Formats: sequence, C-alpha cells, structure tokens
Amino acid sequence: MVELTLAMSVGMMVAAISLMLFNQQMSFLRIFRAQDFLVREAPLISNYMVRVIGSAEGYQLFSDMASLRSGDGAVLEDAKVLVLRFMESDGTERASVLSFEDPGGGLGPGLYYRLIPDSGVVGSPDWAISKEPADVTFAVEQGILRMTLSGPNGEELVYSGTQQL
Repeated sequence: MVELTLAMSVGMMVAAISLMLFNQQMSFLRIFRAQDFLVREAPLISNYMVRVIGSAEGYQLFSDMASLRSGDGAVLEDAKVLVLRFMESDGTERASVLSFEDPGGGLGPGLYYRLIPDSGVVGSPDWAISKEPADVTFAVEQGILRMTLSGPNGEELVYSGTQQL
C-alpha cells in the first residue's frame, strides 16, 4: 500500500510540474505575440519610410483621401495622407501617396501606397505597407515630418525625417 501511495504521489507531482510548465509556456507565447508588431512589422515600416522619405523632393499632408481628391488645402498636423513628390532622372516629376485608411473592397484598414499616374487621378491602393497598425498620423513639427504609428497593443512609434536638399 505504501508503494502505491508513493507511486501515485510521484505521478501527481510530475503531472503538476508538467501543467505548471505548460502554463508558463502559454504565458510566454502571449507575451511574445504582444511584442510581435514591434519585432516584425515596425522595422519593415521604418526601413520603408527611411528610404522613401529620404528620396522625396517634397511632401504635402492631407487630412484624408477625400481632401486630397477634392484639392482642399494641405494641413500640418493630424493628417492621414502623405503625398510625396519625386524627381526623375529625366527631369520629370512623379508622385505617390501613403495613406492610413480603409479603402473599401474588403481590404480593411491599414497603411497603403498608391502611385499617382500621369493623369493625376488617384486610384485604389497599389499595395499595403502594413495592415497591423491601429492608427497612423502624419504631422510637420518644426519643419520635420513625423509619422506617429500606433500598434495593435497600444505601442506608439514616431518616425521622423526630412527630404533631401
């Protein structure tokens, strides 16, 4: 009887330790998933923003896509749309748009890129830079373009840059 009690006690301790390790692993995975945006998406967005803004000749901010399409005045803060102007090697200009919006069509909210064609008509997004951010705003502070990116878990990242002179 003593051997059976001892064997059952050891078995229960092994089961309790296994359950504790499983619970700890699940807690670690929850923490890891919460940091996923900072580890995976934020560096890619940063790399893209550094390259694109650094090569732009100029920019304008608009409160939303409707303001851009209607030609309403540009803003300096709380913008959801960034229009970037680039100079080609042959002296012509091209423009592109970065916007945080839900463009419809089942795409969902995200940070989208559009190339403005020669006709000047702004169409649907060419591709999504990221659909992970909860919010993105653009602003100009003391002549410096700032993009504030809010992550899905309340993270807040601020990217700053100026165009080349």
